[in-house]
Amino acid sequence: MKKLNFDGPINSLSLGNVSVNFLRELEKKDIDISLFPIGDRGDFNAYDKITDSFKKWVENIAATRLKKLSPETPSLKVWHINGSEKVLPNQHLYTFYEVDSPTEEELNIVKLQKHVFFSCSEAAETFKNKGCSNVSYIPLGFDPDFHETNKEYLKDTIHFGLIGKFERRKNTQAIIQLWTEKFGNNPKYQLTCLINNSFLNEEQMSQAIQSSLRGQNWSNVNFLPHLTKNSEVNDLLNSIDIDLSGLSNGEGWNLPSFNATALGKWSIVSNCSAHKDWATEENCILVDPVGKQPCYDNFFFREGAPFNQGEYYKLNGDDMLNAFDKAVERVGQKNTEGTKLRDKFTYSKTIDSILERIYSDS
Repeated sequence: MKKLNFDGPINSLSLGNVSVNFLRELEKKDIDISLFPIGDRGDFNAYDKITDSFKKWVENIAATRLKKLSPETPSLKVWHINGSEKVLPNQHLYTFYEVDSPTEEELNIVKLQKHVFFSCSEAAETFKNKGCSNVSYIPLGFDPDFHETNKEYLKDTIHFGLIGKFERRKNTQAIIQLWTEKFGNNPKYQLTCLINNSFLNEEQMSQAIQSSLRGQNWSNVNFLPHLTKNSEVNDLLNSIDIDLSGLSNGEGWNLPSFNATALGKWSIVSNCSAHKDWATEENCILVDPVGKQPCYDNFFFREGAPFNQGEYYKLNGDDMLNAFDKAVERVGQKNTEGTKLRDKFTYSKTIDSILERIYSDS
């Protein structure tokens, strides 16, 4: 039987979602898995559709991992480049990358790995162009926790959604300000925001929201608290007509926007970075960037730091406003091209591609 060490987080954050979906596929394989959870414990609270047998399997492969240590066993790690310098034997890394100027430290860490899989083809090319021959692009898949509910939610209202942590890279403040400028206090339109950032404290989060609202009260803008279950997020995605989560300056994949599009919603998406791997004129409303801008926000991206340096893309406000109009025109039409993403991109295909590479390297 083949063996594999799996090293990744099990939580409700982006990489945690990826890890859980990878493990779901690995459970189906005839492979002896040893789990090394990042964070040293598994948090399945968000995953209300997983089975007790899967949880027990995960607990078992974590509990027995040290009994099966072997330098011959290949490893798959799901994590950021920052933090992947401690390398397990034959380590393969699956990671996100959202900017354009790999540092010497990032390049060295990537070269330490047996192979690095990027979720974005542009990111893989960026590292190849910097001399990393051990990299490739493997896309993510549609999350099986999400499905169409076929419920009626807000009748006679065009419902916009913005999902993803509040961050400069994600353009959160600009999106809210532009939306309220165009639709604020108009009862025909509703904006629901799920933008909690677990790295910000309550005061910082409140200040960020107030700044986005420009100190005004808008009757048709709603901010949700952190949703603890994927089923709750699924309900939110089903309730919206138009997704704004794709108006980002740079993405490693963009799980909320991808899932919304695959559920048949109309997503407004920046035509850059990882979006170009799955978003098209047929399944999204695309907004072309007008150039690039420095990525630094003095929080996640600090100038001069050993990680996350360089630039990401820049969008024009008028182009974003025009895209709002285009999306409104499509409301009422099912995004059938979007729903095709469910079959085109699956976690089964992702894991099969990863395993093919891992065992060809062994």
